[in-house]
Amino acid sequence: MRTALDSSVLLLLARKQAGWEAWRDVLQTAASEGELIISPVAFAEFSIAYPEVEAALADLDRLHIFYDDISPAAAYLAGQIFLRYRRNGGPRLNLIPDFVIAAHASVQADRLAALDRGYLRSYFPTLPLLAPIS
Repeated sequence: MRTALDSSVLLLLARKQAGWEAWRDVLQTAASEGELIISPVAFAEFSIAYPEVEAALADLDRLHIFYDDISPAAAYLAGQIFLRYRRNGGPRLNLIPDFVIAAHASVQADRLAALDRGYLRSYFPTLPLLAPIS
């Protein structure tokens, strides 16, 4: 089982924000079930905390998280869902990166570890979300 990671989860862990231990435990279990992967967009968001790309990649390697390119099918899905979102009256915000991350998980993974900002369940209803049990 492949689990795609959103940058929100990685940043929460790195900053040891509230709930980080529960996320650590959930991701340890997920890693025992299969690969943990990160899309280029999530990597871009996550890597801003590092002075160089090698340091970011080294941390991902240490955590056994694999960089996974976005397939054309995932990029297309993100665009189509963003188009539907806009046609439904969604504001033109910086959501396309979030749609790309979720589409990558939909096409190239079995689930997404993410802090749900509300749009995931609405626009990706068949994408299983991984999160600690509250």
